[in-house]
Amino acid sequence: MDDARAWDERLGWAYGLIADDPAERAAALDHLVSSRKNALDAQLRFNEAWLTADRLGVKDRWEEPVFRNAHQEYRRVQSHSLPEAFWGGVDREDLVEWPGLPYALVFLEWEARYPEEWTRHAKAWGTKEVLIRDLARVATDASVGPDSPVTVKLVDLVEVVVQRAYRCKDREYVRVARAVDGDELRGRLELALRSENPWAQLHAGYVLWLLDRPAVPNTRHVWRTWLADGRQ
Repeated sequence: MDDARAWDERLGWAYGLIADDPAERAAALDHLVSSRKNALDAQLRFNEAWLTADRLGVKDRWEEPVFRNAHQEYRRVQSHSLPEAFWGGVDREDLVEWPGLPYALVFLEWEARYPEEWTRHAKAWGTKEVLIRDLARVATDASVGPDSPVTVKLVDLVEVVVQRAYRCKDREYVRVARAVDGDELRGRLELALRSENPWAQLHAGYVLWLLDRPAVPNTRHVWRTWLADGRQ
C-alpha cells in the first residue's frame, strides 16, 4: 500500500476541486481532464495488449513482459486521476489507516458542493456509493472520535446533502449520519428542518426520524411509508 506522501504527490492538486476560488477550481479541473485522458489512453493500450495476447494464443498473459508493462503503466496512470485512483488496491480491512482517505473525502465533498462539475468531469455513482459506505465504516471505528477530522468532515457532508434535491446514491448518507450521530449533527439537522428550504425540511426530517429508530432499515419502502404517513 502506498503511503500518504505518495498519495499527496499524485493527487495533491485535487484539493483545488473544492476551493472557493473559481480560478483555483478551474485549474484543478483542467488538471483532472488531462489526468483522465491519460488514464483512458493507458487503458486503451492495456486493452490492446490483452487482445494481442489473445490473438497470439498466449496461455498466461502475465508471463509476457509487454502485457505486464502495459498493466503496470495503466495502474500507475490511474493512480494520478479521480475517480480512477480508488479503483483497486484499497485494503478495506484497515480503512482507518488507508492513506487515500483524505482524497475519498475530497471526492465526496466535491460531489456535494459542486455536483454539476462532478457530474460533467468525473461521474462515478458506484465509486460514490462505495466510498460513502467505506467512510461510514471508518466513523464507527473505536479509534475515530467525535472531534476527529474525518468525523467533522462527514457531519459537514450530511448537512450539505440534506439541503439539496436527491441525487443518485445520496441515500447512502444515512449510513454516515448514523455513524456520526451526536449533538452536533442533530443540531444542524434541526436547523435544516426549521429552514425555508423544502428539500432540507424533507430530508433532514427523514434522517432525524431514522436516527431515533436505529433498527429501522433505510429502504425505499421505509421512505415511501414515512412520506405516506405524513412524515411522522
